[in-house]
Amino acid sequence: MKKSRNIRYLFTEGVHGMFRHGFMSFAAIAVTVACLVIIGTFGMILYNLGLMVKQLDEQNRILVFVDESYGTAEARSVGSSINMNPNVKQAVFVSRSEALANFEQQQGVEAFEGVDANNLRDRFVVTLVDNAKMEQTLTELSAVQGVADISSHPEIADGIVMIQKVLNVVSVAIIIVLLVVSLFIISNTIKLAMYDRRDEIAIMKMVGATDSFIRFPYVIEGFLIGLISGVLAFFIEWGLYDLIARAIGNLNGNFGLFIVVPFTEVLIVVAITFGLTGLLIGVLGSVFSIRKFLDV
Repeated sequence: MKKSRNIRYLFTEGVHGMFRHGFMSFAAIAVTVACLVIIGTFGMILYNLGLMVKQLDEQNRILVFVDESYGTAEARSVGSSINMNPNVKQAVFVSRSEALANFEQQQGVEAFEGVDANNLRDRFVVTLVDNAKMEQTLTELSAVQGVADISSHPEIADGIVMIQKVLNVVSVAIIIVLLVVSLFIISNTIKLAMYDRRDEIAIMKMVGATDSFIRFPYVIEGFLIGLISGVLAFFIEWGLYDLIARAIGNLNGNFGLFIVVPFTEVLIVVAITFGLTGLLIGVLGSVFSIRKFLDV
């Protein structure tokens, strides 16, 4: 019973502490919300850009042409050897007549008037598992019996791989910097609050209060600041994302340039991330700031 009362008292003190230092608490929440929203916005931008890069990556396919002396049945059998390559995700067979029909559909029948399907080659449209290994895969596919020629664009694959690496580095750098800023702000907010009560803390230490007893209200204060910041940042990010998504949707209506996933698809992940990040920043900021005041 006594332990329960102590916990209730310490928790109440933490809540009162947040309101007691109203302006500083408000400043800490505002800065943390701003940092979380910036982190979330950059994260969502990078996520959608990643999906666009992935789509481009999947569209960067290889055309593997079969020897023209092979009949349709023999040409299809070459696909078995192609699919055995560990970096081949899919190899779709396109016959000569299908290839001609595709050309006519894309560029008009008049452009291929007089062209006979037998003048073309059977082919496979190959999608790779990892385009970063395209050069190696091209060499291996060239050695497959029945393969006469290969059409590919390894420079595009290299460019896409480079874009993915840059996006990863940029996202990690931005997130780390903003997390450090948020942690610094909350830490200093708690530190200022404790500075005002340094004499009280010293007296509590002298009468035998444990470090845990003194620390707990400030940890609760940081916990509440982080929790409130995470919740506010989540709803602000939701509204901001929907606003931007609608604007991009209108642009896509004219050009169809960008991929923007609905926020509902990432809602749970964003909510958990904001909540945990806010709590982590708040609690760590409190723990780091209280150390020097406990050395009495």
